[in-house]
Amino acid sequence: MIAWFIALPVVGVVLALGRLLLRRSRHRALRWVFAANALLFAGAAALLVVALGNGSAQAAAPAAAQGSGAASAALIGAAISVAGASIGAAIAVAYTGAAAVAALSERPELFGRAMVIVGLAEGIAIYGLVVAIILIGKA
Repeated sequence: MIAWFIALPVVGVVLALGRLLLRRSRHRALRWVFAANALLFAGAAALLVVALGNGSAQAAAPAAAQGSGAASAALIGAAISVAGASIGAAIAVAYTGAAAVAALSERPELFGRAMVIVGLAEGIAIYGLVVAIILIGKA
């Protein structure tokens, strides 16, 4: 699990460099992108071999140590669900809130309908929180 936390920023940096190279020179940049893809593929294959080759060491570990990996994965999943749902709700509220304010400036009697639509956008964050509570309960 820790290997992926190390590998993901490296992938991001390589993608950003590839994008910069594509802006400057197409043909030379395309060679660099293919080389970076080959390097990333080799790194991913090495991570896969390490992850699959580590099975015998985990079999000899105590049962309490094996369960901690699943618990940490559930907690990371809960964090991702809350973060994703909150970001999605923020984007939805930004658009629906702006539209609601524009509609209210012309017709103030639409306040109830506008607030229902903004409330539905906020419901996205509540769904993410419910998923996180379920995942934490299983950890």
